[in-house]
Amino acid sequence: MTDPNKMTINLALFGMTQSGKSSAGNILLGSTDFHSRFAPCSVTTCCSLGRSCHLHSFMRRGGLEVALQVQVLDTPSYPHSRLSKKYVKQEVKEALAHHFGQGGLHLALLVQRADVPFCGQEVTDPVQMIQELLGRAWMNYTAILFTHAEKIEEAGLTEDKYLHEASDTLITLLNSIQHKYVFQYKKGKSLNEQRRKILERIMEFIKENCYQVLTFK
Repeated sequence: MTDPNKMTINLALFGMTQSGKSSAGNILLGSTDFHSRFAPCSVTTCCSLGRSCHLHSFMRRGGLEVALQVQVLDTPSYPHSRLSKKYVKQEVKEALAHHFGQGGLHLALLVQRADVPFCGQEVTDPVQMIQELLGRAWMNYTAILFTHAEKIEEAGLTEDKYLHEASDTLITLLNSIQHKYVFQYKKGKSLNEQRRKILERIMEFIKENCYQVLTFK
């Protein structure tokens, strides 16, 4: 029987090489489950699932305090520096079915560096993979996680100004996913503070979607 005082959310990370997927996954989990380092090539070569400890009294639902557990699926970058697109897509498809086949996926996070322009074919490749794997409802289950958001502040921009000056490609994508996005900062904030703010924002998206999940066969 499901414990009303506990809730688990299932997330999957998508993005290009060196977008910060694995690092973002570690922040979401509050751990170092995923190998993350700077490299001139793709680092992640296979899908892996990480589980966080329960965050007690994270939220209230139905008048009860709820402990939150986060499950994050890290995926290889797409396109990948060594693996074919076909291989990566099949790897992720099988991982989604294996880990979230029954429990379902709450949200796919497209991880995008805030200091890299969102334009050209390469940046849209991960979006196309999300569309193919999630199907027609992909827009309801996709959000953007902007990493390296401190670069926005360093440029003297606000988040709103940054998005106002964004490429047409990014604006179109944001409109498609009902403006579900969150910024991840590395400077000036503790990891726990970063984690809580990002998870609170993610929970807003999941609540807006009535806690529905996308299942895979």
